[in-house]
Amino acid sequence: MTAPDLHTPLYLGLMSGTSADGIDAALVQFPAEGGCRFVDGLTHAWDPAIRAELVALGEGGELGSLDTLGRIDAQIGIAFAAAANRLLAQSGTTPAQVRAIGSHGQTVRHRPLANPAFTCQLGDANRIAELTGITTVADFRRRDVAAGGHGAPLMPAFHLAMLGTADEDRAVLNLGGIANLTLIPRAGTPRGFDTGPANALMDAWCERHTGMPFDADGAFAARGQVDEELLGCWRGEPWFALPPPKSTGREQFHLAWAEAALGDRQRAAADVQATLLELTAATVADALLAHLPGAKRVLVCGGGVRNAQLLRRLSARLPGVVIESSAVHGLDPDYLEAMGFAWLAQRTLQGLPGNLPSVTGARGPRILGAIHLA
Repeated sequence: MTAPDLHTPLYLGLMSGTSADGIDAALVQFPAEGGCRFVDGLTHAWDPAIRAELVALGEGGELGSLDTLGRIDAQIGIAFAAAANRLLAQSGTTPAQVRAIGSHGQTVRHRPLANPAFTCQLGDANRIAELTGITTVADFRRRDVAAGGHGAPLMPAFHLAMLGTADEDRAVLNLGGIANLTLIPRAGTPRGFDTGPANALMDAWCERHTGMPFDADGAFAARGQVDEELLGCWRGEPWFALPPPKSTGREQFHLAWAEAALGDRQRAAADVQATLLELTAATVADALLAHLPGAKRVLVCGGGVRNAQLLRRLSARLPGVVIESSAVHGLDPDYLEAMGFAWLAQRTLQGLPGNLPSVTGARGPRILGAIHLA
């Protein structure tokens, strides 16, 4: 924990991503001179039964009824509020000290190419405001979709503000359930897009075959050999050839998608894990070389930053590129997205846009989110 500056407002960000492996909560400040001061953070575990529902919904499962929708929306909101209140207690912060909460919610559907396009994040922000006593900003993605954008990724604007530089072409790589890149050239327009699967597929395969929820340090994958035939089959997925802007999620890349390519051939579980990891490394490298070939540095955040085997494979596919944690540049990689949604809440309250049209494809800058007063 870092002692906050008593003269700078506090904001609290809440984020649960594609993996649904927990609710990240970050307490931050944005000094007038720029940057982001991380004060404290924690990850709040999901109730296992709720998490199972969220994963099923993210993979295209049906809600069944409006009653189910209402219940899950309320339960997610209550869980997000519990994460915020735990962080307040842990940091010794009162609700009155926090200007606003920025809540991402939990994505259960993302259909930017449907007609009409739509995206759906659950987690009743009214509950969060009521249970925390803090003004809550939520539902950030739908305004961008209404303006013709993908509503994702939204973090590139935050990455640009915090990690942009005129010294070199660089990229920010978020390795969450899905991998996404923010491309920050020294001169020119910043861009960002999802590159494909990351932890969601690796975690699911690892849990099925080892009982562990994730592959710690990539050790399971490191025991296997990459199956080039299988890798080629997966890389042939037409989604990878789509030009940016593009975004995806569990509805596209889930375990059934991966298993469809396995066929009748018997493969060692560790070999499949190694190949899933290589798929992430390959698709990230392909995207970077295609869209910012002069990149000198990749700043990594998200759970994948702790997967040493994945980082080794990225380095092998990107020779000459420095690959390092966002922590080297002062942003905690575990809480960077939660910090970003705190920043988006600040932008909304200030009446400032939070999207980058060059990233999402929206018709222009838009103020994002709905404000729920405490």
